Amino acid sequence: MRVVVGILFTLLVLLQYRLWVGEGSLAEVHNLKKEIATQQQELEQLRQRNSALAAEVHDLKQGLDAIEERARSELGMIRKGETFYQIIEPEEKPKEQREQ
Repeated sequence: MRVVVGILFTLLVLLQYRLWVGEGSLAEVHNLKKEIATQQQELEQLRQRNSALAAEVHDLKQGLDAIEERARSELGMIRKGETFYQIIEPEEKPKEQREQ
């Protein structure tokens, strides 16, 4: 009888070891779930980025307004007959120089 109890106890200890520490343990499952959540969040961000890029490509293919806006903002281009004004704010002097 003691042998059977000893074998069952040893089996219980081995199963508990695998549950808490071994391959496929609860800690490993928890870490994998956290990693999956991180990957899903990154995937959603990339999907949103792809959607925005696809909309931009569509705008560039369909209309001239997007091309004109890009030329104005990124290349600084203006149309014929327009006048370009650039306003430069004066730099604020440091406090020590104002007191002198």
